[in-house]
Amino acid sequence: MANDPLTTLYRRPGFMIRRAHQIAVALFLEETGELKITTTQYGILFVLEHRPGIDQVSLAKLLGLDRSTTGMVVNKLERAGLIGRATVSRDRRRRSLHLTRAGEKMLARLAAPAERAQRRVLSALAPRERMAFLDMLDRLTRSHNGTTRVPLGAHRSADRSGRKRRSARPAASTRSSQSSRPSQRWSSE
Repeated sequence: MANDPLTTLYRRPGFMIRRAHQIAVALFLEETGELKITTTQYGILFVLEHRPGIDQVSLAKLLGLDRSTTGMVVNKLERAGLIGRATVSRDRRRRSLHLTRAGEKMLARLAAPAERAQRRVLSALAPRERMAFLDMLDRLTRSHNGTTRVPLGAHRSADRSGRKRRSARPAASTRSSQSSRPSQRWSSE
């Protein structure tokens, strides 16, 4: 296989990252299949649980999504009754987003299968390699975040309480024992 010219392509970081993403999405859909929720929909539901009342533009920035994709997904989730919109009193052009009761129930139902999908993705690595792998991916995405068409919002520099982080390790990976919910890093797939 070393002499195969395609090996050069298959070892390119971009190719491998795209394949890893395809695999992660496929495993998520296998685990959550009966619920008919995509990884992007899950990410939006997850953010709305933790940032109720956020507007659509801010939501897009937190997930690194373009506005048109965010709009389409938000519309679909609203039609499904999983999220609602309300006009912001001080700016009638802006609409805040929130989970409905059905959305809260759906997110609760997604917690275990999403966690299983995350474990399956990382199962190819030895336990001691998993955190190092996630830390390297985090470093790679942070260092190149500004070069993308839709950079991830600046919220990642602070933990949920608003304090600046002291280490480069993402808050989501340090709280895995505190919550049965999957980390936010998987929500943007």
